[in-house]
Amino acid sequence: MSTVQSTEPSTPAFSVATRAPEGITLAAGAARRLARLGAAEGKTLLLRVAVDGGGCSGFQYRFELVEAAQDDDLRVECDGQAALVDPVSVPFLKNAEIAFVDELAGAQFVVRNPNAASSCGCGVSFSI
Repeated sequence: MSTVQSTEPSTPAFSVATRAPEGITLAAGAARRLARLGAAEGKTLLLRVAVDGGGCSGFQYRFELVEAAQDDDLRVECDGQAALVDPVSVPFLKNAEIAFVDELAGAQFVVRNPNAASSCGCGVSFSI
């Protein structure tokens, strides 16, 4: 008697975050928020995360909703949603988590960055 094994991967019952080679992850909460924003717009949206010089602590995060990736973007996925990081920003975000928080002070995408030596009160600016 022979048995047939399925070659299709099973879908896990929990959120799956793909860790980029640089250790950057997209949290499940951020993926859910991206999905809701895309559904409201009627199209797939990607979250572009970049690090720019400036801000009160030396560097600042920039978040944009975009419809397409650039050829050299690092793509980090979770639950069918994706964040994009440009090559210049990748070293600043190594092992960081891109998350979404909904608190009394407001709802926003944030970066939980283990490389940041300090950050300002707003949470958008940091130093290394």
